[in-house]
Amino acid sequence: MTLPVPDLPADPPFAADEKTMLCAFLDHQRGVLRRKVGGLPEELLLEPGAPSTITLLGLLKHSAYVERYWFRATFAGEDVAFPWTDEDPDADWRVEPDETPTKILALYEQEVERSRAIVARASLDDPAANDHAGRRRVTLRWIIVHMIEEVARHLGHADLIRERLDGATGD
Repeated sequence: MTLPVPDLPADPPFAADEKTMLCAFLDHQRGVLRRKVGGLPEELLLEPGAPSTITLLGLLKHSAYVERYWFRATFAGEDVAFPWTDEDPDADWRVEPDETPTKILALYEQEVERSRAIVARASLDDPAANDHAGRRRVTLRWIIVHMIEEVARHLGHADLIRERLDGATGD
């Protein structure tokens, strides 16, 4: 099973209101992540980036649950499930035997769409419904900026893994 390679994501606008600009930068990073997992057979998607155990498919799964955590659980206050536990805090990075590239991609795309819908209904200054890890409540603006950083950081991991797997570099 090989995931399709989507087109290059649109560049963020050079001028826009703050919310549009932040969302465009986040969507750009999400689109580049999607390209990083496209075009490779499943066996390479499950190949770790030595000496790390991170795989491209595991990174995509983790990214889906990060979207869920910040936008749905923390900001919107939804009661949603996560694969990790105190005993297994990295379960969101591990691809289980019944999880296919198609299933994980669908999970990621569903979570991104839910995140976009939540952002569309809110103001950047709106506080999150829940505290994050016992800290004070953050705003939607903080979450979007954090997510830009989160996705961009993981794109660095994806760049290294992808280059090692098939020599592909760039967006």
